[in-house]
Amino acid sequence: MSKIGVFYASSTGNTQDIASLIKDKMSEAQIELHNVADCTDNAMEQYKFIIMGTSTWGEGDLQDDWEDFFSNISATDFSSKTVAFFGLGDQEEYCDNFVDAMGTLYDEVVKQEATVVGSWSTDGYEHDESNAIRDGKFIGLALDEDNQSDLSDERVSTWVKQITPYFID
Repeated sequence: MSKIGVFYASSTGNTQDIASLIKDKMSEAQIELHNVADCTDNAMEQYKFIIMGTSTWGEGDLQDDWEDFFSNISATDFSSKTVAFFGLGDQEEYCDNFVDAMGTLYDEVVKQEATVVGSWSTDGYEHDESNAIRDGKFIGLALDEDNQSDLSDERVSTWVKQITPYFID
């Protein structure tokens, strides 16, 4: 398995915790964790395989550090990269924009011609709308640490098994 860059931003620590959990679950892989708040402009260039993690804030906004780093995504050539996403949100309090920020990142890397893997079923979630749903599925792993944290470990394990074959050279 090739080197994988996991890029995340975390205000409360939940997204960082999930990034670390993904690294633990993909123990056979060489994973490097990167908080985008500490990344250089071209940090993603060195990776063929990337996992991006974000929480959604307010009414569907990117986490602040992703907001600051977003122009670097636009400037990165993703045409030879495979990307997977995980997103955190609160499906009860923010049911109209659950994990929207994950959809915002997805839209940008798709514009940059990335190969995206790791879609996730919407079954088991209680929300009204999400910008992170395409063709009836989330574009990546959706997690709700506020209301369903007891399901996160199992969801991460299942998702990691799903995406692992795509991260092999």
